[in-house]
Amino acid sequence: MLSRQKLVRIFTWLVALLLAASILPQLPFATLLKSLATLSLTQWISWITLNLLIIGVLVVRWQVLTRALGLPVNLISLLLIRQAGQLVSFITPGPQFGGEPLQVYWLWKNYNLPGYAALLAVGLDRFYELWINFAVLLFAVFLLLATSAIDTVAWRGIALILTVLILSLSVLGWLLINHPEVVSAGLQRFTRRWQHHAILGKLDTQWGLISSNLVAMTRQHKPALVLAFILSLFGWAGMTAELWLLLTFFDPAPDLTGLLVLFVVVRLAFLLPLPGGIGTLEAGLFWVCQGLDLPASAALGLIVLMRLRDAVIMSAGLIALRHLNARLQ
Repeated sequence: MLSRQKLVRIFTWLVALLLAASILPQLPFATLLKSLATLSLTQWISWITLNLLIIGVLVVRWQVLTRALGLPVNLISLLLIRQAGQLVSFITPGPQFGGEPLQVYWLWKNYNLPGYAALLAVGLDRFYELWINFAVLLFAVFLLLATSAIDTVAWRGIALILTVLILSLSVLGWLLINHPEVVSAGLQRFTRRWQHHAILGKLDTQWGLISSNLVAMTRQHKPALVLAFILSLFGWAGMTAELWLLLTFFDPAPDLTGLLVLFVVVRLAFLLPLPGGIGTLEAGLFWVCQGLDLPASAALGLIVLMRLRDAVIMSAGLIALRHLNARLQ
């Protein structure tokens, strides 16, 4: 009999595929090859280079954080762990999460890091990722609120949700740094029933090490934290530039407001609890292009190129995953 977790996974994949299947027949595939054939070698190289730069910036950010923590993990190792983790996150419900436990495991097992250090390295990187993610989206939504972009969208509701998420993450970060005993007490209550477990019973000790290292880092390595923040912004600037570049491949390209709408919809599609944003991305792009009076061929071109990018990145993640697992043997 299938477990509840497997049933949820199967259900989310079915929803994602059905949503995608309902959109794709409405798109003009006949014109797609003609549009892609018009792309020059310079355009392909520019797009590939920009994606490599985005990945590089985000990996360098992680290296800045791990060095501030005093962890001896090189850039190539972090790249492998990041890409393998992204592969796992992509195929699980909610592409923002899923691969983190394995990233902690690989840091601990493959690179001999203490458990608390591996957890802190992954957790800090994910905190930056999520906080900047929500902050950039909120800024874009505020800009859209000042325009008349697609009035049918509840931008105020989206802004409220993003604000709550940012405030929640900010409060959690503040507690971790200034009042770790509050989080520790909650953790103790949560794990009380497992206090005699060989591993879970040591969570309080591990939490104490995480807390002390985090506090020391915020006091002694503030320039590294600021640099990681700046690199995060560069990463998001690169993602915005990539979307703009893709839009220039198809005529007519939207104005700045249209770019913002597409940017917000694409990022929100990847935040919804469906594997890899499958279905939500396709539906979102199709709907927004209609609202902006862009041809359906533009929506189809964006979908195909974005999914082509995802396929290449996931293939790289599979290679990284096999390499990391081979080192375990």
